[in-house]
Amino acid sequence: MRVAVHRSRGIGYPETAPFHPGRLYPEAPFPDTQPEPNRVYDSVRELLHLQNLDPNNFGTDKWNPLGSLINPGMTVLIKPNLIKENHPRDPEGWRYMMTHGSVIRAVCDYAAIALCGRGRIVLADAPQTDSSFDKITRVLQLDKLRNYYNSVGLGFELRDLRKFEWESRDDVIVSRRNLAGDPEGYIRFDLGERSLFYNHSGEGRYYGADYDTSEISEHHRGDTHEYVISGTAIKCDVFINLPKMKTHKKAGVTLSLKNLVGINGDKNYLPHYTEGTPDSGGDQFPSDSLKRSLEGGGLKILRKIALSLPLVGPAIYRNAKKIGQGALGKTSSVVRSGNWYGNDTTWRMCLDLNRILLYGNPDSSFREDSPDNRKKYLTIVDGIVAGDGDGPIDVDPLEADTLIMGTDPVCVDAVCALLMGFDYRQLPVIRGGFELDSLKITDADHDEIKIISNIPEWNGAVSDINHSTLMHFRPHFGWRDKIELVGPQRDESVEKVG
Repeated sequence: MRVAVHRSRGIGYPETAPFHPGRLYPEAPFPDTQPEPNRVYDSVRELLHLQNLDPNNFGTDKWNPLGSLINPGMTVLIKPNLIKENHPRDPEGWRYMMTHGSVIRAVCDYAAIALCGRGRIVLADAPQTDSSFDKITRVLQLDKLRNYYNSVGLGFELRDLRKFEWESRDDVIVSRRNLAGDPEGYIRFDLGERSLFYNHSGEGRYYGADYDTSEISEHHRGDTHEYVISGTAIKCDVFINLPKMKTHKKAGVTLSLKNLVGINGDKNYLPHYTEGTPDSGGDQFPSDSLKRSLEGGGLKILRKIALSLPLVGPAIYRNAKKIGQGALGKTSSVVRSGNWYGNDTTWRMCLDLNRILLYGNPDSSFREDSPDNRKKYLTIVDGIVAGDGDGPIDVDPLEADTLIMGTDPVCVDAVCALLMGFDYRQLPVIRGGFELDSLKITDADHDEIKIISNIPEWNGAVSDINHSTLMHFRPHFGWRDKIELVGPQRDESVEKVG
């Protein structure tokens, strides 16, 4: 299994949409260029060349690197990471939280070449429920990208795949409103016994996106394990995943596999953690203690108050949480809510979503479990300015200057984890992807992955890559000293896990 990696030192992102290339390449689908270099566009082009796509036509006006994936007349879904419009500390932090518009532009251009003027491109995501899709669109200048493509005759749409939008204060929902939702509707899939939650010990104690946990319990119980998936994602002919290279508090990393949370229409179908500690079959907290018992029990009582008193309950819940965190420690320094390496819930949900995308039909049935029946799929990870530390939102910037590409999300994520300096075997969302026995996402073994890179030290089998050449991403503190291959860092101010 080939995974292409292109690194260009000090590449940076261009500032001005619609992010035209800095030069007119022979295969260019549109005539416009910008006066200054666009090194992101150049890097995407080199990445496609590294993957040896349509090699005989490279350098000519006939080069069509995505032609083996995309045919004229198809619908291509581009799925970036559009998690939230603002970083909690840095006004410019969106650059290392979300997939940059310049990466999206370059990939869309090569999709347009393959479409040959027939078909359409849909750019869509379901951001965090308390985010504004309109603000995200403006921050990333996706509206300008859409307007440009429409002006040159390319069918291009922006879609918010969510059914609801919430306003949150201090991580507590204070208001809700319905959205227009996916114009292709939503499809409810029941994985049943094939779900990774089947016979899981956490049944009845899952926590999703809302403090009303009764809803998520209805969707994951016994033989029922349901997800509501965007019709756009299921009905598209080709799915191009454009995740951001970041660490994550509940999954360790957020890359190709984790980015599929954004094809879900209702996040109350998504288990994020299981209430309790490992001693009781939970993963909310790493260990039992009096203060953790008080916190867990108190939260349950406060949720009931919030639900029974819709006008004042959320305010009571929010203020009580602030007081509790003042006494027990803030979430930025204390492990709670499944934000640690012992989270045994989030990875199951992520892999379930990937299996539904690759095998799900519009009538909610599943295709035959075979590599030939999977949806056409490509992933390109934006690691130009990546995020490490307390991901996925409160990250710090890391200029990794890297793009990673492949048709197998498990293998691509294993390579990303390696380059970040992490051991994929300690990341359940990746390790579990290799271990599936039905509705498989990959047929490759980790040792079969071959990296093709412009960096000589990163060429070859993953097992042969010298660890001294890897990057040093800092994990979320709940994963510290558990996943690093190189350079573990300690901070004694953080409450230790386990």
